[in-house]
Amino acid sequence: MPKPSKAQIEICIDSVESAVAAQQGGAHRVELCQNLFEGGTTPSCGLIMAVAKELQIPLFVIIRPRGADFCYSEAEFGVMCADIVIAREFGAQGIVTGVLKPNGTIDRKRMKELIDIARPLPVTFHRAFDVTRDPAQALETLIELGVERVLTSGQERTVLEGSETLVSLIRQAGDRIIVMPGGGITDRNFARIRSLTGAREYHLSASGPVESSMKHRNSRVPMGRDLRPPEFGWSRTDAGKVSQVVRLGK
Repeated sequence: MPKPSKAQIEICIDSVESAVAAQQGGAHRVELCQNLFEGGTTPSCGLIMAVAKELQIPLFVIIRPRGADFCYSEAEFGVMCADIVIAREFGAQGIVTGVLKPNGTIDRKRMKELIDIARPLPVTFHRAFDVTRDPAQALETLIELGVERVLTSGQERTVLEGSETLVSLIRQAGDRIIVMPGGGITDRNFARIRSLTGAREYHLSASGPVESSMKHRNSRVPMGRDLRPPEFGWSRTDAGKVSQVVRLGK
């Protein structure tokens, strides 16, 4: 499959520092989340505002009230509606969200309501797509709803594993919607993934480890549950990795 002349690179971030690094590395857009350990949830107002002040590239904000599945209660859906309004007010230039029914299909009614609230901002349907019952049917639903793009790993753990499905979805989409591969993309495998899929846009974190500056460390008192990230280290976007992917995408 021939590759496009230039790939658009979206970097998933969860901090002001990562936003700055993504921009310095040449990213074309960022998706702002919190709780990446749970796949990303809605960021705070303060974080949206602080990141918006630092960026000259588009800022997309995820609207996801919690981790786990994408079938929400009435209360959770109400929070999502309110969060879209807030995200717009604090500088979001795009919304990333998704709602499913218990049977694994896209919740048309609720998605339409979220899209209407988000307008005129563009809307990305996130990786809730990867747990839909029928990806081809789900893609047509999103096209009918007017969603601008869908983020997907091809319904597999990583984009490489889902590459055949991704190619099929990209062909099905044509110019009607952007299919954006995301999931396990790194600066090391990006060239291969681009060659396999021929996608126009790609989503990755391009992150590296950050060591805590804490000298005194009490390892007896964890701040999270038993299955948890390290207490004295975290990940942050690496401008060099972003730059490498952007260069490979030209």
